[in-house]
Amino acid sequence: MDKSTIVCRCEEINIDEIESAINMGAHTFNDIKRLTRCGMGPCQAKFCMNLVRKIISEKTGQSLKDIKPPRMRVPLGVTRMSALASNKASSVASVFGESAEEGETDHEEEL
Repeated sequence: MDKSTIVCRCEEINIDEIESAINMGAHTFNDIKRLTRCGMGPCQAKFCMNLVRKIISEKTGQSLKDIKPPRMRVPLGVTRMSALASNKASSVASVFGESAEEGETDHEEEL
């Protein structure tokens, strides 16, 4: 394949970028993910995982079974800018309010 071939469609990462990450010391998918953002798009590496693992295998000599898939994370929900910009109480749950111990003040009340 050509070095400019896109591997990760979501983040538009090509083969050359993945090989550069490997040359900089990346040996796992998670290493490549941290250096290039490959696998961090909306599909969460569903399309690029096997191709990236194959490139790692070819470049490092590791067998495919030894290359673990990337750590999967649940995509976050959408927060509207108006909820963040206004001083009004919103339906957005406050992390601080939910974790406040008894007797502690709720940070939303201070606004």
